[in-house]
Amino acid sequence: MVDQAMTPQGDKKTLFITGTSRGLGRALGEAAVQAGHRIVGTVQSEAAAEAVEALGEGARAEILDIADGDAIAAAVARTEREVGPIDVVVANAGYGQEGTFEESTMEELRKLFDVNFFGAVATIKTVLPAMRERRSGHVIGVTSMGGLMTIPSVSFYHSTKFALEGILGSLAKEVAPLGVKVTAVAPGSFRTEWAGTSLVRAPQRIADYEPIFAPLRAARELGSGNQLGDPAAAAKAILDVVEMEQPPVHLLLGSDALRLVGEDRARTDAEIRKWEELSRSTDFPDGAQIASTWGPRAPYARPRPSPKRPCR
Repeated sequence: MVDQAMTPQGDKKTLFITGTSRGLGRALGEAAVQAGHRIVGTVQSEAAAEAVEALGEGARAEILDIADGDAIAAAVARTEREVGPIDVVVANAGYGQEGTFEESTMEELRKLFDVNFFGAVATIKTVLPAMRERRSGHVIGVTSMGGLMTIPSVSFYHSTKFALEGILGSLAKEVAPLGVKVTAVAPGSFRTEWAGTSLVRAPQRIADYEPIFAPLRAARELGSGNQLGDPAAAAKAILDVVEMEQPPVHLLLGSDALRLVGEDRARTDAEIRKWEELSRSTDFPDGAQIASTWGPRAPYARPRPSPKRPCR
């Protein structure tokens, strides 16, 4: 049961959703239209656009490459001009990449960042000014449990999702006083095409990594289509978040995400405690002269006076 205060159910919204051809984006588009909301979904082909607009009267499609910032800006401008203000932007478009760090290429990494990170950031930056001016709106970024924990064989994918988690967390603190909400949604394994046609595999294999990589690759292939997570249920959960007056900044979806992220964080916390003495050893012995700028408020403290020395 969701125990957060909700906005009135009659409050219909316009959602701008990237990556609505399939997977979670498709499920969210369907659920939003069924709930009476309006959606504008980005896709990459005419056939996908027709499928989105077939969802109902409140559905509209924009054909674009999410890595093209100018195309995103044009689509957002058309939406605001022809549909109305965007109440919720869902930066969902992305894909997976499989391969160890050494096997994967720099070209793959740049392409992955163009979509998973820069495409999401460009979408949010384009929509945000109008939200800030209206002092209302909700930014939702679909990250991954892989943005909060790590496993071997998907290091490049992890890097894009950790980056997105970080930028959304900071953005949430920047815009909260301006009435704009931010939620980073981190799904676990869902029955989408992430491990199938949406997964790019590194072209080379290095034998030294096979004992680690081979079992993970086999498990991923076997599990594709049999994942625990239900995209329709995830879509409902996201729509629940959209209705909250005080939504979470970070939301895990799926019991596997709860378990795996929890286990990984417990290991990290234990390591931090183990090396606490070494961490503290890098401070000046007389303490900081100004407060840390990494704190929640980052205030500058009054400098301490230099110790008085006797005149000679």
